Amino acid sequence: MTSSLNLGSPAPSIKVQNWLRGEPLSHFQLGKIYIVEFFSTTCGYCGPELSDLAKLHEKFSDTGVEFIGIAASEKAATADDARARVDASITKSLPNTNIRMGFDHSGEMDEDWLKASLSFHVPKTFVVDGDGSIAFIGDLLMIEDVLPKVIDGSWRASAEAKNAEEERIAEGETYAAQIVS
Repeated sequence: MTSSLNLGSPAPSIKVQNWLRGEPLSHFQLGKIYIVEFFSTTCGYCGPELSDLAKLHEKFSDTGVEFIGIAASEKAATADDARARVDASITKSLPNTNIRMGFDHSGEMDEDWLKASLSFHVPKTFVVDGDGSIAFIGDLLMIEDVLPKVIDGSWRASAEAKNAEEERIAEGETYAAQIVS
């Protein structure tokens, strides 16, 4: 199994059934940078990670970077049950958020973003740069270091970015081989 969504790949479309917070977004605007955080209510790390996302949003609020949370791998008896659980989780974790939050129960976002990048666990953070390409796939903890370099245009061509990408792909391929065998 190989990663088909990598550093420099065009960002996949945003396909969510419901926007639970913020205005709907159907495509990325050229010239704008986006942080896309995938989360789930069944993930123990995701609540604190959403709080960290809110702190980063606050810290980088004057840069024009758009922060987006996407619940794309919720399991529930019905889409309505899953959406209600996600909405309650957002309300609890981020009661006053103005971060755009989407819900996808179709599986398209999970397939097009997470599985395509060999990202089998949430939370997972993607950075889409100003030309609509993937600049980073990894952990939110790294964003504070990565984002200023994405903003100034130095990240994607850096050795640091290439090393992070190689490590991410190697880990994803190792995990994929384990779950297949």
